[in-house]
Amino acid sequence: MNRITVYERADFEGLSREFTCDVPDLHELDFGDCIASLKVVGQPWIAYTDPKYEGEPHAFEEGEYPSVERPNSFSALRLVHHDLGDPQITLYERPNFQGACKVVMEETNLAYGYFNDRVASHVVQRGVWLLYQHPGRGGWHCLAWPGECLADYKPGLNFQARLSHLRPLRPGRPL
Repeated sequence: MNRITVYERADFEGLSREFTCDVPDLHELDFGDCIASLKVVGQPWIAYTDPKYEGEPHAFEEGEYPSVERPNSFSALRLVHHDLGDPQITLYERPNFQGACKVVMEETNLAYGYFNDRVASHVVQRGVWLLYQHPGRGGWHCLAWPGECLADYKPGLNFQARLSHLRPLRPGRPL
């Protein structure tokens, strides 16, 4: 079963709660803005800084996280239900899916090629993708969901053609 166990202090200390389904507002369960460590079993979970899946998303794949990058800031949790087994995203050099394109099926550091800081739109065929502003999973990041067709990064992501790294979320182990 897919689940996330969240703890109020680092190193899995303090009060904890276990969830197996989406939680749009952790404040309603008296556990908002207090998560400092967590454990994930199965599919990845997305933690959001604002209720109702708004704000900055943070992805947590299967594993243990004795500390999180933004402790005491998560207000919602969402289980990733999508098939993550065969990811694919198409990147386009210009807005509206124009210009040169590149199909990506695995983690890629664009800093080593033509498309670094040149992507202006994308189409996600399969999987859930993390898009990063800087090489090596650095800087501002966002999520791209299956079926998403983002025609222009400037108003949609405020990346301003600065995508440098991307990776698909990994599926959890089958139980």
